[in-house]
Amino acid sequence: MILTKPWLLFPPQMAHDLSPRLLKIISIFSSNKNCSWRSFYWKNLHFKNPMGIAGGVDKNVEQVNIWSRLGCGFIEVGTITPLEQSPNPGKILDRDTQHFALWNKMGFPNRGLSSAIKNLSKLPRNSDIPLFANIGKNRNTPNELAASDYKECIQKLKNFVDAFVINISSPNTKNLRDLLDPSNLKPFLNDVLSVRKVNQPILLKISPDLDDSTLKNILDVSVESDIDGWIFTNTTLQRPHNIQFPVEGGLSGKPLADTAKQVLKSSLDYLADRRKGRLVISTGGIMSEQDVIERLEMGADLVQVYSALIFEGPFFIKKCIQSLKKLDPHSNV
Repeated sequence: MILTKPWLLFPPQMAHDLSPRLLKIISIFSSNKNCSWRSFYWKNLHFKNPMGIAGGVDKNVEQVNIWSRLGCGFIEVGTITPLEQSPNPGKILDRDTQHFALWNKMGFPNRGLSSAIKNLSKLPRNSDIPLFANIGKNRNTPNELAASDYKECIQKLKNFVDAFVINISSPNTKNLRDLLDPSNLKPFLNDVLSVRKVNQPILLKISPDLDDSTLKNILDVSVESDIDGWIFTNTTLQRPHNIQFPVEGGLSGKPLADTAKQVLKSSLDYLADRRKGRLVISTGGIMSEQDVIERLEMGADLVQVYSALIFEGPFFIKKCIQSLKKLDPHSNV
């Protein structure tokens, strides 16, 4: 695999740092034409296909035009925090090519709101690709003040993006997941959602490391708070016996697939008739066009990829769409 995918010869951190430059060159020779498949409308947003990049791929809103040419049906940028912040100290990236697994302990590194707004202001607002902003809190903001960070992001970005993703499920910001505790989640969500723009959707990204009772409570609270949808799931703290990553940090890639599917199934089964048009996005371990079909047939509206781009390359989405169009020729529009 490495011989046919030379970027895997580079150490993970080096490959990560070089990827923006390489993507810019690659995208020059690409086009998003012929990338329509199972297109649909949701809340006045048109998705030409159901595949997009997950949060973390374009942290600083520097690659929107690039990914729009690489086949995306929608794009998620961020995680964006109010203030610029550096990665967590020490090693923050690794990969296991044998098991198609990726590990990160980044902790929302990004250049902050002001930089994101500067880059977003350069983009055409008549784009035909929906743009989501993944938002988070700065690591030094205590949880009791976290809602202020999220509200600031929404208020300052709402004229530049189509939807928001509330990220309180990353394992790489200390105590962040405590906000998913139902006793904390209700006041937090009600406060954050109080500033949303009319008809601008806000989704909640869910952790895969929840017991069944907690997951159901989170779904109950988010429905009561009138959330517009969910992303199932973020990276996991679980470690299969054959994966030799540190215990801290999030695992993604193929080993996350079974857990991500179980969370998706459990959530959709529990929501049943309460879903009522809310958007459901599945991510975690989607590594092939068969995985895309499976998640959609399970009930997801959209899917997102991250690790597959590392192991299969930047043309992964476009290749999937072309293959899926051949398998499902009556869904090309």
